[in-house]
Amino acid sequence: MAPVRGVPIGKLIAAVIVLTIVSSVIMLIPDWNGEQGSTAAPKIDTLLDVMIVLSSFVFSIVMVMLVYSLWRWRVRPGDEGDGAPIHGNTRLEIAWTVIPTVIVLVGAIYSWIVLSDIEAHDPDRMVVDVYGQQYTWHFNYPEEGVTSRELHVPIDRQVEFRLHSLDVIHSFWVPEWRIKKDAVPGITTHAFVTPDETGDYTLVCTELCGYGHATMRAPVKVEDSQGVFDQWAQTQEPIPESEPKPGETTPKQLRQ
Repeated sequence: MAPVRGVPIGKLIAAVIVLTIVSSVIMLIPDWNGEQGSTAAPKIDTLLDVMIVLSSFVFSIVMVMLVYSLWRWRVRPGDEGDGAPIHGNTRLEIAWTVIPTVIVLVGAIYSWIVLSDIEAHDPDRMVVDVYGQQYTWHFNYPEEGVTSRELHVPIDRQVEFRLHSLDVIHSFWVPEWRIKKDAVPGITTHAFVTPDETGDYTLVCTELCGYGHATMRAPVKVEDSQGVFDQWAQTQEPIPESEPKPGETTPKQLRQ
């Protein structure tokens, strides 16, 4: 290949590839997300890995060109003259426009595919109304007509979480499920999760909501089967009459 200011372009490309591989491996070694507990988790983790590789590629291009530029246009000993005038480089400008555009489009298209997949609605999904307020959660199960301070769901069944806030913005997140969604005062937001691992987890608020934000947690249990979940639901308190019915506006009063 033709040299770029005295350096074969093949060497520059090879340097970018090597640095991309090295930086990607280093970034992919840590287990950033931990255990998986839903059907969406592996898809989101793969998306994260792809974004890490794309970011490493961009980082590598920038670093290789930076090092090359510092070497190529370094000041020689005894050189006190002015630098050569620069009038632009059309090919370079096209390259640094096209390459980022392609990278962004690849990431956006892949993200859209993953999002559409993990938010596909199952007609047999279960519905849970989630209420956040400073600094606690409670959960209503409209199909069963019960309420609880603990979140219980059956394994291998999609759950639609209808998220409500009774005061300020909160954020619903079970790390093993990967899905994160804000609960916003005055509107209902939705999160869709299909748990595929039984066990005990923790729901945390990830939106700074006040002095007690760090304590806003709730126990989560994925039951072994629908039958086990139904047995648990039969032991819970009925939903209070003051609670909103499905589809109604979130109430302004706080639940004590």
